[in-house]
Amino acid sequence: MRAADRVAELTATFAAPSLDVAGLLCDRHPVDRVAFTVVDGAGTASTLTFGELAADSHRCARALQGLGVGPGDRVATLMGKSTDLVAVILAIWRLGAVYVPLFTAFAPQAIALRLAGAGAHVVVVDSDQRHKLDPGPDMPEDPQRRIVVAGTGTSRRDVVLADLVAAASPEPLPAVTTSGDGPLVHMFTSGTTGKPKGVIHPVSYITGWQIYLEYALGVTRDSGYWCAADPGWAYGLYSAIVAPLAAGIPSLLLTGGFSAETTWRTIVDHQVTDFTAAPTVYRGLRSSSVPVPQGLRLVRASSAGEPLTPEVNEWAGAALGLAVHDHFGQTEVGMPLANHHHPELAGPLKTGSMGRPVPGWSLTVLADEKDVPAGPGVLGRVAIDVAASPLMTFRGYQVPGQRASKFTPDGRWYLTGDAGRVDADGDFFFSSRDDDVIIMAGYRIGPFEIESVLAQHPAVAECSVIGAPDDVRGEVVEAYVVLRDGGDGSPELATELQQLVKTRYAAHAYPRTIHFIDSLPKTPSGKTQRYLLRKRRRTELTTPESP
Repeated sequence: MRAADRVAELTATFAAPSLDVAGLLCDRHPVDRVAFTVVDGAGTASTLTFGELAADSHRCARALQGLGVGPGDRVATLMGKSTDLVAVILAIWRLGAVYVPLFTAFAPQAIALRLAGAGAHVVVVDSDQRHKLDPGPDMPEDPQRRIVVAGTGTSRRDVVLADLVAAASPEPLPAVTTSGDGPLVHMFTSGTTGKPKGVIHPVSYITGWQIYLEYALGVTRDSGYWCAADPGWAYGLYSAIVAPLAAGIPSLLLTGGFSAETTWRTIVDHQVTDFTAAPTVYRGLRSSSVPVPQGLRLVRASSAGEPLTPEVNEWAGAALGLAVHDHFGQTEVGMPLANHHHPELAGPLKTGSMGRPVPGWSLTVLADEKDVPAGPGVLGRVAIDVAASPLMTFRGYQVPGQRASKFTPDGRWYLTGDAGRVDADGDFFFSSRDDDVIIMAGYRIGPFEIESVLAQHPAVAECSVIGAPDDVRGEVVEAYVVLRDGGDGSPELATELQQLVKTRYAAHAYPRTIHFIDSLPKTPSGKTQRYLLRKRRRTELTTPESP
């Protein structure tokens, strides 16, 4: 089937005026087919079939219904990867309720912001996360909040999920229908450039993720598929859970945090052929002392979340015998750009490229001064053509006034907030967030290309480049560098890094100052917050020194 026909077919399914979400994601698939394999840190695995998931989610739905949950209500989870998590998510949708994912690395303040923003009064929480919901300075008390503990109960006399489920009727619930425009997930942006914004995804948003799974990731029924991203964020939720459910393809979930040893063991033990993860995972594998094991069956590797710097594929080509394909997406819209694995769309990889539009999407690079295409090779604003993108479901944030910054006045273009360029072949290249572009003496400089060069130095673990105020040039390039050995750096190393940029990128764009620091400021999902570095540097440069 041609890609355009597949887009139309799935759009008709998930944008229908009346549909059963749980039926589409679970009940229509063969009951004996494996839906998920859950692996713990020791390598012990358990499987969950679609039939078992259907039964478990029906009983979970009965349990939540007993707490008063109904259509449109927001229900949050603060849970790690588990069969319980999957059953609870599907149970929420069986009731016509709206799912609010919470990342388990969040502190109470971040959790409270999202619970209040979404209006979620029911929270299902793992027992080891329960303390984060205790009232305190960062967690205002909510008399309406119902807390359900997954796992062992606590001394707080909490409601225990297992007890509710055991007491619930095993009889299947009648299907609660909704429409493609009905709310499915209420989540928040990662806060890369400021305070997180509320985004409500409709049911039809699933279409774009299944298209992404099939065409960009290239996953098939014969794949051994593993998305290592955390489902507390959009990429992990949709790539690891929702899209595989929609396609009826088994998915693997690994509990616990990242370690190179566990990652390699899981890939070998479960014969993973299709792997996708954030760039930090690949960098962690590259820098680890754990050797690449024998017995790998990897065929396709993909990356999303942040731009993939070139040193990853220098390593992957030699160590894995394949290239990692970089993909681009956002919480608001899904995944509109990719270096595709599907044979219909696959093409030669270009270093630094985010790829080409995923089926169902149309993108361009707009000029800085006018809302017109900038032309091949010209740095500008990466934008989505709304009318020409049938998979575009985003219409605005939860707070209406925040919409204006994302669309051109005529509504035709959605502005991703990223600066980039597109070449004559139609391949897109990321430069930076729009507000990260450095303008030095009239030159527009994208931080990513400089970071890519610096990251190739063997002493550099990670780095971030910003524009610092300068009286003469307006801005100058400066770099913050974290070293592999945790050292303090030296003037000699700083000079060496500056020279590296001069010789491998551009003489005018070298960092005028190299700051060696212990760690970069990041969002809980691991994205670098350049704006905090800029704020810190402005403060340093404008604060008078003490006498």
